[in-house]
Parts: sequence; C-alpha cells; structure tokens
Amino acid sequence: MSAPWDLVGTPLHRLHTLHRDAMAAYSLDPRPDSLFGGQCPREVLRSGRYVALDAGGGEDLDGAGVGDGERPQDAVTVVTAALAQSRVLRVAGSAGAGKSTALQKLLADWASGVRLTRFAFLFPLPLGELGSGTGQGGSGTGERSLADLLSQQHPHLSSTSMDLVFQKPQALLFVLDGLDQDQDQAPPCSDPNQPSPLPGAAPPCSDPNQPAPLSALVSGLLRGTLLPGASVLVTCRPPASLEPLSESEGGHVEVQGLSQEGRGAYLRLFFPDPREAAQVLEHMEETLGFCSLARLPGFCWTLCSVYREARAAGRALPKTLTHVFAQATASLFQRHAVGAEPAAALLTGLGKMAAGAVLSGAGSCSREEVAAFGLPPPQASAPLRDFLRPRSCSFLSPELAQFLLAVAYHRGCWDRGGLPDLLELAAGKADLLELFLAGLCDPSQRAPLEGAVGKFDSDRALELTAWLKEMTQEAVQSYHKERHLRAFRLLQQRQDAALAVAAVGPSARLGLSYGGLSVQDSAALSYMATCCGELEQLNLYCTKNLSEEVARRLLPAIIVAKKIILTQSSLCPGSYAPLTAGIQRGAVRELDLSYCPMGDRGAQSLCAGLVGSALQILRVPCCRLTEVSCGYLASALCSSQLHLLDLRGNDIKDAGLVQLSQSLRSPQCQLQELGLQMCKLTGMSMEALSSALCSGSSVLRSVDLRDNDLKDHGLACLCTALRDPHCPLQALCVMDCDLTDACCADLADSLQTAGRALTELDLSVNELGDAGVMQLIRTFRAADCAPQKLRLTRCELGGQTFRELAALLRTPGSRLKELEVGLNQVGDAGATHLWGALRDPACTLQHLDVEMVDLTDGCVAELCAAVRSSGLKSLVLKNNQLTDDVVPALVAMAKDSRTLRELNLQYNDFSEDVFELMDACGKIRY
Repeated sequence: MSAPWDLVGTPLHRLHTLHRDAMAAYSLDPRPDSLFGGQCPREVLRSGRYVALDAGGGEDLDGAGVGDGERPQDAVTVVTAALAQSRVLRVAGSAGAGKSTALQKLLADWASGVRLTRFAFLFPLPLGELGSGTGQGGSGTGERSLADLLSQQHPHLSSTSMDLVFQKPQALLFVLDGLDQDQDQAPPCSDPNQPSPLPGAAPPCSDPNQPAPLSALVSGLLRGTLLPGASVLVTCRPPASLEPLSESEGGHVEVQGLSQEGRGAYLRLFFPDPREAAQVLEHMEETLGFCSLARLPGFCWTLCSVYREARAAGRALPKTLTHVFAQATASLFQRHAVGAEPAAALLTGLGKMAAGAVLSGAGSCSREEVAAFGLPPPQASAPLRDFLRPRSCSFLSPELAQFLLAVAYHRGCWDRGGLPDLLELAAGKADLLELFLAGLCDPSQRAPLEGAVGKFDSDRALELTAWLKEMTQEAVQSYHKERHLRAFRLLQQRQDAALAVAAVGPSARLGLSYGGLSVQDSAALSYMATCCGELEQLNLYCTKNLSEEVARRLLPAIIVAKKIILTQSSLCPGSYAPLTAGIQRGAVRELDLSYCPMGDRGAQSLCAGLVGSALQILRVPCCRLTEVSCGYLASALCSSQLHLLDLRGNDIKDAGLVQLSQSLRSPQCQLQELGLQMCKLTGMSMEALSSALCSGSSVLRSVDLRDNDLKDHGLACLCTALRDPHCPLQALCVMDCDLTDACCADLADSLQTAGRALTELDLSVNELGDAGVMQLIRTFRAADCAPQKLRLTRCELGGQTFRELAALLRTPGSRLKELEVGLNQVGDAGATHLWGALRDPACTLQHLDVEMVDLTDGCVAELCAAVRSSGLKSLVLKNNQLTDDVVPALVAMAKDSRTLRELNLQYNDFSEDVFELMDACGKIRY
C-alpha cells in the first residue's frame, strides 16, 4: 500500500507505517464487556458484531449527509464524506448510539488503507479519560504540551518524531472522543449549580510544544490556532456545543443508531437459529421497537442478553423497559454470585450515586463521592464495573442511572422528600424516571430484583399508583395533547389494563387531535385504545408525513376506532398498508382524509385496502385526485360497503364521473351519497350519471354537484332520471352550476310527471329569476311535490316569487320544513308575504333564512308577531339593516317563542349598547 502525501523515501514514511500498525490494534474505549455497556468498540469489530449505523448530516454539512425524507446512510460513510468538506466535524449522538464504535471502524479502515487516505496520521484522544488522568500511555492531570500528550498516548512516537509529524498539519486528523465527558475541572455531582466547563474555558494554545491545560489544547485545535490546517473530529452528545468553533468552518453528523433492519441484523448475531431470531425480533419490535432506546446498540446488547437468558430459562420475554432493566440488574448480581445482603447494599449505594448524578445534571461523581455513598472503588469491584465507568466514575448510560434512582425510591432509600419533591428535582433532567417509577409499581416487573435484594416498600407502589391514577384523570379531562400522552406512556409502562380503564373513565376527551405523534406515543395511544376496547374517534388531524412505523404502531387503535380523522395530513406511501389493514380488521365506519395531498398513487393504495372492508363513509375532498383515481374508486365501490363518498375539490372531470357511474349501475354498489362539488364537471357527464340512476340497481339517494359547469343541458339529463320511477334520488344540489330560467320548466315537468317529492333541492346561486322559480313553485303546489328543504339563495328573485312561496307554505299538507331565500333583494315588502305565511296554521316551516334581503326596522313588529304564532325553530336575519331600536322587541320575541331555538342577528347595524341585552337571551347569535 502506498503512503499518502508522497511519504515514500522520507523519514515520515517509517513513522506513518509504525503508527498505522499501532492504530490497527488501538482501542478507543478499552473497557471490559458489560451487560449494560455492551462490548468495547474494538471488540465489536474483532468479534464480527459490527452492524452499520444510521447517520444524517446537519444543515452545515453541505450535502455530505442526508436530507429530510431521504434514507439515512451508514455513519462511517457519512463521516468520511463530511471530513472532505469540513476541517472540524462534530459527530453527535445519544449515549450508546455507537459514536465510538463508528470511529473505531473509521480508525480500522484508515489503518487498512480503505478510508481517509489523504491523512498521514490519525490521532485518537479519549477526552474523558485524559481529563481524569487515566488515558492510555500516561497519567496526571497537570499541564502538558500536545507533543507530550501524543507521545504518552502513542508511545511508539517519540517527542522528537512528533516534530516531523507536525511539519505537515494538513495531513493530520485528531479524533477527540467524548467532548462532553471531559472531566478536567468538572464539578462534583453534589453541586448542581456549577456548570461543566466548555472546551475553550482556558485561552487556546498555539504552540504544540508548550505545556497547557487539556482544555486549552482542545480549544487551540478547534479554533485552528494550534497546528493550523489540521483536521479535527469530535464526538459528543446532542446538547453539547463547540463554543470556540465558528459555524462557518464546522460540520455536523448525527449518529442515529440502528435502523429497524439493523436491529434485526444485530439480533441475529445473538440468535443464529432463523426461526428463533424471527420470533424474538417480532416480540422486540412489538413491545420495545418504538422506544428511542431501541435504536442504540448499547441498549440492544442489554436487550439481546436479557432475551437470551430468558429463552434459556424458559421465561416469558419482558415487555417493558422497566422489566428489561430489572431483569438485567438481577442477572448481574447472579453472575457475580452477590448475595441478597451485599446486593442490597450495593443497590443502595448506586441509588444514592444515581440521585447525585441525575439530579445534579453532572452525570458523574468524584471518587470521594463514590466512597461517601458506601461504594467500593470501581476498579476493585467486578459487580460495580458492570454499572460504572471506573475511570470517570460515571454510569454506563443515563438510562441506567435513572432506573437505579427509581429503584432507590421504591426501596424506600430516597430521603429527600416525597414523590412530588423527586419529580420536581428531576424535571427536565430525567426523561425516563417517571416511566421506571410507574413500571416498578407492577409486582411482576420488579419481581426479578426483589428476588435478588429483597422486597421493595409496598407503600411506595401504592402511593405511585394512586398518583398515576389521579394524574391521568386530570390529564384526560383537559384539551392538552401532551398531558394525555404523558399519562398514556406511564400507564403503558405500568401494564395494568384495569387501572388504565379506571383512570381514563367515561369523561375522557379521547377525541381531541393526536396529530403528529412520535412512534413511542403512537404505541402508548394504541395501548390505551386496546385497554378501553373501543374509540369513538381516532383524531390524527394535521399529521405530517405519517410514516409506516407510526401507522403500524397505531394499528391496534385503528382497529378499535369507529372514526378516523386524518384531515390536512400527509401520508407516506408505506402508511396505507397498516391503515387499511386496521380498517379491514376493525370497527372503522368512517375515514376522513380531507385535504390530504395523496394524489392518484395514494388513492390506488387506499382503494386496494378497502376491498371487503366494512367502511361506510370515505371523505377524500381536495386530495389532488384525477380521473385516474376514479378507476380505483369505482372498483372499491363494488367490493365494499361504502355508503358515502365525498370527492369535492378534486379534478376528476367528466371522464372520472363516467367511471364512477359504471359502478353505480352495479348491484354490489351500496353508495347512497356522492359529493362532487368543484370537480370540473360539465353537462357531458350527466348523461352517464342519469343512466346509472335509471338502471334500477343504483341506491344513490343524494348527489351534490355544486360549483360545476353543468348548464341547462346537464340538468336536463338529470331531469330524465327524475322522471324514471326507478331513480332513487331524493336530494339534489346544483348550486352555482350556471343554470338559467330555461331549466325550470324541465325540472318542474320531471317532478310532476313522476309525482316525485325530493327531500332536498338546492338551486342557489343560479340566475333563475321570478318566472322560472314561480313555475317551479306552482308545480310544487299543484302536484304536491314540494321538497322538505328548498334553497333559493341569490337566484335573482323578487316580491312575486316570495308571494308564491308564501302560498306554498299555506298549502295544507305542505312538506316544506326548511327555506333559504337570502341574498334576494326583496326588502320589507317582499318579506311580508313570508311573515303572513308563518301565522297560518297550515305552515309547518321550521327553518327560515332571509339573510341580506334588505330588511329594516319597519318589518320587525310584523315579524315578531309571526314568529310567536309559528312553529319556527331557527331564523336567520343576518346582514340586514336592523338597528338598536328593534333589539328589545327581537329579544322579547326570542324569549317568548316556545319553539325558537336560534335567532341569528349577525352583521346588522347594532352598537355595543345592545350587546348586553342580547347576551341575556341564550338563543341569540350576534
């Protein structure tokens, strides 16, 4: 292999070869394997257990990472690409996400000449160990030069040889592992008010041979004052920042741990039998795959170890995080043959240490504090090394520390107040503490630990259970989604279905929107839905990018929901399969996908899953569907129980309606209501619709065609259907369809010929005029075919038509119950005909809308007398010219009326002086 930077024949060539061979055997984290800490990075590679880790780039990566919606790449590949663009690169990730393992792989690849060949030397520096004076090759926490530090860490390089290495800083890459674990001058865990120092607390160093504090060396490398041109790669946890680093020269990569496929590959390393591996993997994904911890290789090591032990012993696999940690802790005591009494003492000391580390936010303790907690030196205690990092005196993971703190509380070892005090101190510092506290209330989950250290304090479990029930009851009566989800997560960890049902109770507001759920919250909501047995509605309003995994976690909730709301949401392609699987298997009767930009591809996936389902109502308005989707919908109509289909606002055009009409002719089609508003239809497609209605097989009772360009010809086709005795249509809306008075004669004739009485007829926003509408009304009277609901809003009507309407209302046996005639400028003179009709005992009108017809105060006396003697339930008078003077009369009328439930007076000429008077009547809206 040729050396980089033309080193062949130079003194650096031998040093490069020597260093490369040394790095092939170097270990970034030379600790022993641990049940909670997993394998050390080098052992992971040596044993063949390395599984590619996911990573994504930050905004400053300039394309080296991945963008939103793209599949994450292998962390080593992303880091390699990012280093080609950034002199300083931050590699962030949660504890246990695999940052050090990824860097160990990067180091091994460099040593074998596979990656980063432009660097002649890679210098790994474990900051956590160096800060505590325990790094490889040396000790001591005093000042030292960079040359001395590197020589101590890498003894194969002398201080003299370092001068040669430093001559080409552009060929150097410093790997600073554990930036946030630097213990140099770190405060003790008992002092929560003193923050940890950031790199750069000391002035940056500029001379590689000048002794300086470790923080000054780190700061100099980051700022570029020390060995200008040298590249730096640092690892840290997400909250850490590089204060001395300017945003312009830094890159960022986020190590995200194992993907679902990665977890499967990792698990198969523990369970070589494919059948057993498949069973264990299914259990893991079902019970814990939703947890963010499940992405961490460190946690997966713990999980797989616990699973393997349980399978070997014939025990059931744990279902919760709490049970996993309890089983792992008990297993450690058993492996080290620790008796009950010393195990209890060790657990007590660890609980005290966890309280200090977690509640202070420091994450680690000094050796003096460890001794004060009654613990032996970690280096001298094999059991303790399975919980702590001996060199830094910190827990192997933040989650382990939180679990041990929860155990301490349940064992009665917490002496700093009650539960409220603990929760207040832990707020914002321990995101899993509440889960562990709730889980340990379950006797079966704490049983493994009680078998190892003795019984826990039962009063604590009772106290926590009572708190959980009360907290849940308060949460689910609120409208705050986060409060609901917090309670659901804790109840899921508690694993007591009876408690969950009792805590939620009948007054829970489970219908509020749970849009934008995380994978973990989706699982918690599904747990609650399963406990309750049914949901009136599953409201996922405004969910952005509903993923396959979230949809899969919601499957149990979908199965027990009667109605699913996904309005204004966006669905990823993979989410349709779990969604429709739940609809097919469950009790879902209504699916609302309004304003979801699913397009034709989404409609294809949706319709394929509706075959054979019991879904009755499908709302897909404004979903960017075209005539292509109508082919899929037409097939679904003949193989499902759909009763209502709302397609408004989609560009299906005439070709789409023709396809749907073919299905309407099928005896298998059960569709009764069809919404086709604003679908860019013309009269050309009405012939196909009319033919379907006359087929004798159609059960379509209501069709809404508003805001389409049907014109009179289109309505004429529908009139043909209305004449046919086989036509089942009862409600017809042709609002704003560019109709004229010429269509009224045909419509009147069709209704008279068939002797048909529609339940609802909407002709609003068409220029029908008096002549056309009067002909229609006279037909209603003569043939006794008046509809129950008649809408004639803004139809260019005058007083003559209002006179005819009044006569229709006075006709004995008139079916007309609702009449809307707003936006026709008839004034008081036209409206007086209606007031007279209301006083007639034959009038059965219940709803009247006379919005914006130019009413004045002059009509109010007659109006009030008419309403008092009528059976009217709702009256709309908004947008007229009524003033303060008539408000007392209107209020008195509303109060006096035995039947009136609502009086709408909005947008009249009222002043604030009469608002209080109108407020006194609950029937009035203004």
